[in-house]
Amino acid sequence: MPTHDLRSVAGPDELARRELVRNPYSPVMILLTLIATGGIVFYAVFLLNPASRGDALPYSLVIVAEAILITHALLAMWTILAGSKSPRDHAYFAARQALLDDRPEQDAPLLLDGKEVSVAVLITCYGEPLDVIRRTASAARDVRGRHSTWILDDGRSDEVRDLAAELGVGYLRRLSSGGAKAGNVNHALSQIKTDYFCIFDADFVPRPEFLVETMPFFTDPAVAFVQTPQSYGNLRNFVSRGAGYMQTVFYRFVQPGRNHFNAAFCVGTNVVFRRTAVDDVGGIYTDSKSEDVWTSLMLHERGWRSVYIPDVLAVGDAPETIEDYTKQQLRWATGGFEILFTHNPLSPRRRLTLDQRLMYFVTATHYLTGIAPGVLLLVPALEVFFDLRPVTLGTSFTTWALAYAGFYVMQILLASFTLGSFRWEVLLLSTASFPIYHQALMNALSGKEQRWHVTGSEGRRSSPFAFIRPQVYLFVFLALTSAVAIWRDLNNTQLSLATAWNLTNTAALGAFLAVAVVEHFRPRPAGLPVRAKERPPRRFALLGARTEGGLS
Repeated sequence: MPTHDLRSVAGPDELARRELVRNPYSPVMILLTLIATGGIVFYAVFLLNPASRGDALPYSLVIVAEAILITHALLAMWTILAGSKSPRDHAYFAARQALLDDRPEQDAPLLLDGKEVSVAVLITCYGEPLDVIRRTASAARDVRGRHSTWILDDGRSDEVRDLAAELGVGYLRRLSSGGAKAGNVNHALSQIKTDYFCIFDADFVPRPEFLVETMPFFTDPAVAFVQTPQSYGNLRNFVSRGAGYMQTVFYRFVQPGRNHFNAAFCVGTNVVFRRTAVDDVGGIYTDSKSEDVWTSLMLHERGWRSVYIPDVLAVGDAPETIEDYTKQQLRWATGGFEILFTHNPLSPRRRLTLDQRLMYFVTATHYLTGIAPGVLLLVPALEVFFDLRPVTLGTSFTTWALAYAGFYVMQILLASFTLGSFRWEVLLLSTASFPIYHQALMNALSGKEQRWHVTGSEGRRSSPFAFIRPQVYLFVFLALTSAVAIWRDLNNTQLSLATAWNLTNTAALGAFLAVAVVEHFRPRPAGLPVRAKERPPRRFALLGARTEGGLS
């Protein structure tokens, strides 16, 4: 988030003022969105123009890949422009005023419609370091408003049990691990009977005002859950910055836009649910490791309403290693593709509005946009080795560059404005992630139920290269292709577009591999426990090796 960059030069009062007066839907933001939309349309017209059509194979690859990217970009622009209206209305502010009835005490009862409601705060754990759990549990216990706090320990740790007793919070462990995180929550709901419940991952620390800001929405009896963004406080290396900033546009603009279509979905943490709504769909969805999106879909099909607010009310940790990032993305992408193949939102059997169908179809196909860059990486090689071009020889470099810039440069400018500056980590990480999404697609298609080899066991950390072998192989291929392309251009005394394109791809992938080399040789801090947050998904196959790497 941009505030991380401001803290070194701005005091807390200044930062608070910035947040109060910040309007994400500023005139500049709307103008950039409109220009970016025009650029997308211009690029699409250029590609589809018969005069631009090149050889069949590379042209087909470009059309397929760019059609995915263009379609999702246009839908994203539409969603962003729909999100300028705040979900907070007069009823919300009236309910917020009455929620604590001006009682300053920490444990004041929470009142909705004049009646006290009960709330449980649930912290899901699966082998996280003890200090991480302590930090979250302490903050959850101290959230304003009367509530109970529970640690749901699927790691079956006596140390975590003792920590709960020390902090004065509840502790639950179960005998089985069925249903993964969703099963853990459902087990807790079978024993904890409250009107509402919050879910926090063990590394997401809630702020004191979490309930004060979210609970007033439940005066609307149709609201099933209120979701807040994932924000990260550990943006200290390439992977964590890339993974964290990659989601900024989604949480700041796309999710608010989905409010307009009643299609904002749960992201697994930093969320509060109405108990009767979850009971109405039979509990948290357990047949997918992306239980958050699936539960949201079930609730929307039953006619419930969701609310998303972009206020940062909990801060957590982004993945810091290539291994953690791979597992996270593989899980998220597989869950999305599972929706596409097993519960397609466009099917007439789905009880969704047209708007919701479109929004969930975007969700189900979103990670195709991660596969598309991998397809485009191969296009220059077809010209270098076989003299096959995606666009006609009559197309000037200037014409191509203008069309290309209208799409890609404007996308980068829009993202840069959102983040406060250009984030090269996002660009490189996105470019190098396509094997993850390809593997997720294969997993969802095949329905494999494989378990990963447990990495980093007994204090050992796996090499990042165990998770990026496809990227290594492709880098070698691109490097050799670049050498051939340079040799060819020297003989022709002219630099070709294919050579420049391939050199750019090689440099981007090489920079990512350089990060992997640094990570490989970086020592693990002494005494740091191995984090085991991701439990083995049933449907994930390993990248590169026969182990699985791999969202909530």
